[in-house]
Amino acid sequence: METKNIRPWGYYQVLSDEPDHKVKRIVVSPGGSLSLQRHSRRSEHWYAVAGKGEATIDGRVFPLSGGLAIDIPQGATHRLENNSTSDLVIIEVQTGTYFGEDDIERLEDKYGRV
Repeated sequence: METKNIRPWGYYQVLSDEPDHKVKRIVVSPGGSLSLQRHSRRSEHWYAVAGKGEATIDGRVFPLSGGLAIDIPQGATHRLENNSTSDLVIIEVQTGTYFGEDDIERLEDKYGRV
């Protein structure tokens, strides 16, 4: 397993990186929030493994907790937030034509990364 990629909200690890997909384990710390973002070249599927949080997709808020999943279409604005007191663990499956971190267009970010 790849090393932890530390971010202000927690960390992620790449589990699989192939030409047709990428899989990440994302751990969002309590109170942590990924930036409001979108991708032009990939869609994502989030499967919650543990913890509780919220996914915001195109302005709609969906609760996430262990066993629940949600799809983020290519081009949709989205954000993942942990509003609980324990880690939120997500398995993210990316599909599309490109999976680089430079396909992230940040629209809002509480850590000043816009």
